[in-house]
Amino acid sequence: MLELKAQPLSPEAFAEFGDVIDRRTADSFPINGGRTQRHHDLAKVELLGDEARVLVSIFVSQPVTLPLELSFLERHPQGSQAFMPLHEERFLVVVAPPGDTISPDEVRAFVTDGFQGVNYRAGTWHAVQSVLDREGEFLVIDRGGSGNNCDEYGMEVRVLLDLSD
Repeated sequence: MLELKAQPLSPEAFAEFGDVIDRRTADSFPINGGRTQRHHDLAKVELLGDEARVLVSIFVSQPVTLPLELSFLERHPQGSQAFMPLHEERFLVVVAPPGDTISPDEVRAFVTDGFQGVNYRAGTWHAVQSVLDREGEFLVIDRGGSGNNCDEYGMEVRVLLDLSD
């Protein structure tokens, strides 16, 4: 079984897998007569294949037990998938680069700080939603349309988190 220690999520460490969505570090500008600050263009939405369209959903996830034990990772080859917590929920992110197989030495684990979201690039392997601490609500933006857009890869992974995190 592959064992990983989740590291704090940062845009630099996550760059090969997608985007970190975080208004605190994003460019912004005022709109609506100065009453609203727009944090603009936070993630690249990818839509591939026939009849592709953007889906906007809300996922409600139950907290995981630590250490997190996974039996597979999944990928969405025809589109990106973004998760943004709605109530400062921390969550674990387990990822591996796109490809037909997953090399254990390329699997990474991160923990968000509750204000960060992620956007997985099309084809990036990732774990299922793994919220910490309490039930979580997430705004999810991904691809709808025809064709298979979810593959699973069997892999035993255990993710550890320091209590200080």
